[in-house]
Amino acid sequence: MLKRFVHYYKPHKKIFALDLIASFLVAAIGIGYPIITNMLLKDFIPKNNVNGIIIASIILLSIYLIRMLLRYFIQYYGHVMGVRMQAEMRKDMFDKLQRLPYSYYDNHETGKIMSRMTNDLFEISELAHHGPENIFIASITIVSSFIYLMILNWILGLICLCMLPILLVISMYFRKKMKIAMTNSKIAIAKVNASIESSITGIRVTKAYTNSKKEAMKFDTFNEEFVQARSESFGAMAKFFSSSQFITDIFNVLIILGGGLFTYYKVMEVSDLTTFIVSISLFISPVHQVIQFSEQFVNGTTGFKRFLEIMDEHEENEYEGDKILENVKGDITFDDVTFSYNDSKTILNHISFDIKQGETIALIGPTGGGKTTICHLIPRFYNVVNGSIKIDNQNINDFTLESLRKNIGIVQQDVFLFNGTIKDNILYGNENATDEEVVEASKKANIYEYIISLENGFDTLVGERGVKLSGGQKQRISIARVFLKNPKILILDEATSALDNTTELLIQNSLNELSKGRTTIIVAHRLSTIKNATKILVVSNGKIIESGNHEELINKKGIYTQLYMLQFKDVKENDLISLDNKIKMEN
Repeated sequence: MLKRFVHYYKPHKKIFALDLIASFLVAAIGIGYPIITNMLLKDFIPKNNVNGIIIASIILLSIYLIRMLLRYFIQYYGHVMGVRMQAEMRKDMFDKLQRLPYSYYDNHETGKIMSRMTNDLFEISELAHHGPENIFIASITIVSSFIYLMILNWILGLICLCMLPILLVISMYFRKKMKIAMTNSKIAIAKVNASIESSITGIRVTKAYTNSKKEAMKFDTFNEEFVQARSESFGAMAKFFSSSQFITDIFNVLIILGGGLFTYYKVMEVSDLTTFIVSISLFISPVHQVIQFSEQFVNGTTGFKRFLEIMDEHEENEYEGDKILENVKGDITFDDVTFSYNDSKTILNHISFDIKQGETIALIGPTGGGKTTICHLIPRFYNVVNGSIKIDNQNINDFTLESLRKNIGIVQQDVFLFNGTIKDNILYGNENATDEEVVEASKKANIYEYIISLENGFDTLVGERGVKLSGGQKQRISIARVFLKNPKILILDEATSALDNTTELLIQNSLNELSKGRTTIIVAHRLSTIKNATKILVVSNGKIIESGNHEELINKKGIYTQLYMLQFKDVKENDLISLDNKIKMEN
């Protein structure tokens, strides 16, 4: 872990070296005050040397001015270095998150990820800046002041040295407890952030269902967990600092006792004792600094450990091939494909089917039967457990993920638009497209007339997740960006199921235009939209229980026939029960 932490210092070696040099000089200057104090007490004051007193004061003021400038350098450039390191870690984490598979986001909440990218990285940057300089200054100051204390009186110096192991033992004992408490605290604040992110994202649902009190109760639960975890961490800190402070207070008692006796028996001069008492603070202060640094060290190392947890996650590209998928025709083959999420219940069970270039295949069946999973496997959002999926008779595992996904367009029911302009969101399909191509794509998606009716046209902001647009408008923008992408394979995953009939008809025309000349897979509940499909697959419980075109399936008078009839006549409870039992028997 240390090696990986040090790696982030490499681009800033010059500033880091200057920071340590400045820290060394600050520590060295610190010993000047007791030395000049001793000179005043032993020489200048007894001999009434006013010039010496004035010169000593001027020298002391000069080195203090130098120390002020050095501290400015340390504070400013040291923090700049820490912030830059933080930015580099954040960039690395963001890049890593872009490369993580779908399954990672299935199991990790956005708010908790955000907590690691903000709170944890801030703690790391503070450690990166203050850690080395604090340890360096403290070490130099402790060594130099101890040497000077030994020169003044070696017996009192050894007494001070003997107190350090006690401080070290206490530090090691309580630091372990602090580390556990701080880790729990970070987990708790991550839960709070996740709760806030979820509540704010779903604020419209909360208001629609008047569930503000419920959301407040959920937040209060996580907030109270945070208070409890933070209280425990503060308790560990309080024990740590109060105990260590008590030990350092004993320093003063022993020095007063020993120094007083040495002075009484003429073993030590009063001037040396006075200088020793002044100098002891120079020895104790950096010890306190090291002790206080323990909290920062625990926070920083805990944050870096959580940072590495993300950085060490398996990436998608660890399992990708090296071939480039190009000149795609659009033939797709599922050969004995089995799939499950995280070794849980089997979602697809030995699925096999073929799609020829330019054909349209429709997937229908009960919710949870595996239709969307089939769609997610083609662009390799997930990897099959057994069997294989081929495009143009080549295993998709042999291709790079980028080249594979560039040839696949997806229109889903839940459209995500980024917080930018309409043009930005359409250009997501092809960032190099010209304005003319953007306009043409919007016309094909039947959204052009609406866009130009807006005051800012294509430069209109859509709001977070496209909140300023209707569902149909968002859907047509998503279709426009697929037009701009121009893929050979198209996946329509219940693209119109959340829309009203009028909007669905308008968008269906756009989808029909989009499907021309492409291999298309449609997931639909409304069977009227897939009557003209080349082949219809009825999927239930991970199996294909019927297949054929509309006419063939109607003539079979099987499950598809019943599903179709139920959508075009009054549904009776007995019909639904009969259909449910038939599906179970087929499986």
